[in-house]
Amino acid sequence: MQHNVLSRLAAMLLALAMALGMTLPACADVLVFGGTRGIGLEVVRQLREQGEGVTVLVRETSDLTALNAIDGVATTVGDAMDRAAVTRAFAAGEFDTVITTLGGTPQAGFMVDSAGNINAIDGALAAGASRFILVTSIGAGDSRAAAPDAMLKALGMVIAEKEKAERHLIDSGLTWTIIRPGVLNDKPQNDRGRLIQDTTTVGVISRAEIARLIIDLIDDETTYRRIYSAIEER
Repeated sequence: MQHNVLSRLAAMLLALAMALGMTLPACADVLVFGGTRGIGLEVVRQLREQGEGVTVLVRETSDLTALNAIDGVATTVGDAMDRAAVTRAFAAGEFDTVITTLGGTPQAGFMVDSAGNINAIDGALAAGASRFILVTSIGAGDSRAAAPDAMLKALGMVIAEKEKAERHLIDSGLTWTIIRPGVLNDKPQNDRGRLIQDTTTVGVISRAEIARLIIDLIDDETTYRRIYSAIEER
C-alpha cells in the first residue's frame, strides 16, 4: 500500500542520513492528538516501530517522559482546545493521516472530548489531511445500550461530549473511521482484539490492542466511514 511504501522509504532515508552523519528536516505523515499517554502513546510507539513518521501535539504542561523514550517522534507544542494551536500543528508537516485519542480527566474536565476533537477535525479539513481516525467509547451513539449502568453513571458526561465529536466527524466529509473501545486495560498486545459492528456488545480490550487495530485500518478502504466497537476475543 502506498502509505506503507512511502513510510519504508522515509525510514530508509532517515537511516542513511544517520549513517552519514547528516540531519534531515522533520517530516511526518501521521499527526496524533492525545499521544502522550494511554492509547495515543501506544499508537505512537507502534507507528515508530513500523518506521512511520509521527508528530504529536503536546501541551507545555504535558509529562513527556514516556513519549521522549520513543525514538524519532516529532512534537509540536500547543493545546487542542486552542484552534490556532491546532492550525499550527497541521502546519508543522504534511499529514495524510490524523489519529485522535483525546480525552479529558475529572480534574481538567471533559470538554476536550468534544471541542478538542472538533478542532482536530476542522484542522484536518483545512489542511487537506483526508484520513481521520477518532477513538471514543462504547456507550456513545447507538452503542449506548451496550454500556453497563455503572459505566454510564461514571462516564455519562464524557460519553456525551464524545458523541458531539462523532457527529461532527460523520458530517465533515473526511475519510473517517470511529473506534469505540470497551473496558480498557494495560495488558500487552495479544492479537485478540477485534473490530465489530454489533452495537449491543461490550467487553475488555488492552490499549496496545486498540493501537494495533488503529494502525491496521489506516489504509483499509473497507473501514472507511464506519463505526466499530473494539473488544478482545476470549
